[in-house]
Amino acid sequence: MPKYRKKPVVIEAELYRPGLEDGFKDAFVSIGQVVRGEKIKIQKRPFIHTLEGDHIISPGDYIITGVEGERYPCKPDIFEKTYEKVE
Repeated sequence: MPKYRKKPVVIEAELYRPGLEDGFKDAFVSIGQVVRGEKIKIQKRPFIHTLEGDHIISPGDYIITGVEGERYPCKPDIFEKTYEKVE
């Protein structure tokens, strides 16, 4: 099977902080175990609009702005494996 390497592209990214979201949505949140499963509640969570639809943002996520100006969240462990800082 042929192998491919991602072309080097410089992107902008910053750790999520309040104010970077596009709004807040209701989302299910686990609040611990109960006798017959997990207890959940609905909570407002920040989100951003992406090319694939709205994505919930979590504390610690990076918000990446791609080469066409598109934005999307990225979990910190994936971000650190995929990107390195450009000076």
